[in-house]
Amino acid sequence: MDENKARRVVDALREVGTDAELARVGVYQFGVSIRLPDGREATWDSDGTAALEAQVMRNGVLVGYVPAIEGSDDYTEAQVIDAIRRTDYDKPIASLRRTPPPVAPPLPHKGGLFRRFMDGFRYR
Repeated sequence: MDENKARRVVDALREVGTDAELARVGVYQFGVSIRLPDGREATWDSDGTAALEAQVMRNGVLVGYVPAIEGSDDYTEAQVIDAIRRTDYDKPIASLRRTPPPVAPPLPHKGGLFRRFMDGFRYR
């Protein structure tokens, strides 16, 4: 996932109450990190492949994953956001729910003006 797309996805997820952050996993490798209520963290699309998938970690140990979603290499940003929100992380091999969870109060965007300074004003 490219950096600007990952930022837009993170910002959109935070607007609907999902605790998301930009995941920097390598040099020019970005993804979306979702903090789950029980201390786990799902990192989406950080391996540079076209398909949408995730690893679910707790304390640095892999405890589950979301297999590559068929057809996700052509997803729009709205479809990526919907897929991330609809994922049921309760089982080791996660699956998509039929409906997304209810919208929660929005979370503030991470970083604000400081984020723009640190990133060199590279995005709008």
